[in-house]
Amino acid sequence: MVRDGYMYGLSLLAVSVLVGWFTRGWIWALLPLLLAAFFLWFFRDPQRTIPTGEGMIVSPGDGLVTETIQISTPAGPRQRISIFLSVFDVHVNRSPIGGVIQDVHYQKGLYLNAMNPASAEKNEQNVVTVRGEGFEVTFKQIAGLIARRIVFNYKVGDAVERGQRVGLIKFGSRVDVMVPMEAELKVAKGQRVRGGASILAVMPKAGSNNTAGARA
Repeated sequence: MVRDGYMYGLSLLAVSVLVGWFTRGWIWALLPLLLAAFFLWFFRDPQRTIPTGEGMIVSPGDGLVTETIQISTPAGPRQRISIFLSVFDVHVNRSPIGGVIQDVHYQKGLYLNAMNPASAEKNEQNVVTVRGEGFEVTFKQIAGLIARRIVFNYKVGDAVERGQRVGLIKFGSRVDVMVPMEAELKVAKGQRVRGGASILAVMPKAGSNNTAGARA
């Protein structure tokens, strides 16, 4: 479990006990007790089996693939995979590839619904670029309608492993992953993915026999 879960959950459990003690009516303690249970569940952090093999790009988060399109970026054309994280999904974020962090850029912004395409550019977000195995992958942690805090625990120059936990987006949100044009996509719109376990794309001549996790 993420540390925040203990912080919120145990605090609300204490409130529940105090309310029940002072009011002598445990019905009043039910709301903070339910909230405590929700936070302990929401901040869960399950173990994942990370796919092995060269050139694999895994999902940075759990959720529903809402879009796979080609976009223009300052570094050239890229393929973008958008993943919507509902309040019911695990919100721990993981590195899509192993390598070294090249850039981290935090941007203040709005809190549009994460299903809105405009949220990719206008919402609060943290943009991270990782380079490894001779290519770069950029992913965005994008705040959603009720999200108010993005957590990223690393800095430029730090080394990360594929599927390594790197941060968190609190409550409903979205992650976008920008991969090279030559990458072969292994997911499609409407598919559910799991952070660190589901393969989003594979670079050419790599990982051809290791795509079992694509539909995890």
